[in-house]
Amino acid sequence: METERTESTRKRTKFVEEKVTMTEGEGAIVEVAEEDVEANPPVSQLLETGKSYFRDLSAEFEERVITIHKEQMEKWQDEIKELRFLDASNEEINAMLQNAQLVLHNVHNDP
Repeated sequence: METERTESTRKRTKFVEEKVTMTEGEGAIVEVAEEDVEANPPVSQLLETGKSYFRDLSAEFEERVITIHKEQMEKWQDEIKELRFLDASNEEINAMLQNAQLVLHNVHNDP
């Protein structure tokens, strides 16, 4: 009989311990859930801030690339104009030299 009481007491104690442990575990879960709820808005806000920052940075980068491209195109167009002018000048000088050669050749061959 004594062993039955002892066993019954042990079972009740074990049940109470399990209940206390479950209550502590549930309390810990509730605390973690509350911390999660408290942390979510700042994390979400941080993510949105990061997205906004990268959007702005991307837009600035795109604008800068476009500006650099336009500047380079203008520079190349100026260089092309200079090269065309030099080419025209060289053609003109070449024509004058050929005329001078013909005149010299004619003068030299004329008795």
